[in-house]
Amino acid sequence: MWNREPVGGPFSLTDHGGKPRTEEDFRGKFLLVYFGFTYCPDICPTDLVEIGRALDQLGPDGEIIQPLFITLYPERDTPAHLAEYLSLFHPRLIGLTGSGAAIGQAAEAYKVYYRKVETGPDTYTVDHSAYVYLLDTRGRYLGFFPPNTPAERMVTIIRSHLPAH
Repeated sequence: MWNREPVGGPFSLTDHGGKPRTEEDFRGKFLLVYFGFTYCPDICPTDLVEIGRALDQLGPDGEIIQPLFITLYPERDTPAHLAEYLSLFHPRLIGLTGSGAAIGQAAEAYKVYYRKVETGPDTYTVDHSAYVYLLDTRGRYLGFFPPNTPAERMVTIIRSHLPAH
């Protein structure tokens, strides 16, 4: 999927502080966009740890990067819950939520597969693809990192796209 269009696009969501956000709010920053949910038992927390490690390893160079976590389970992942959850991974992570329709539109733009799965009476999980998307400062898709990509690999790829000092 490297350099294949179109991936990404417009969204209108609410951040973990309750502020309405669109993709335009993040122009001028490289984006690391990740779709998941806070009750994900394994892949989401693992990938969020690696995103945080990559930002730390980039140091000052990483300040041009904004990581976004877009929930696929908005019924449970309220702004307050996202704020608490994401604080466990990196202070610069911004969580985004919204209506089911708004999440669906964002997921479709990024070609994200997801499906709510009943696991018991009144309990659900979400099956989903787990890619970390990299977009440039104008919101253009550069590529993706597959699940479980180590921070060191992300840093190597991200650095190759950053402006020279």
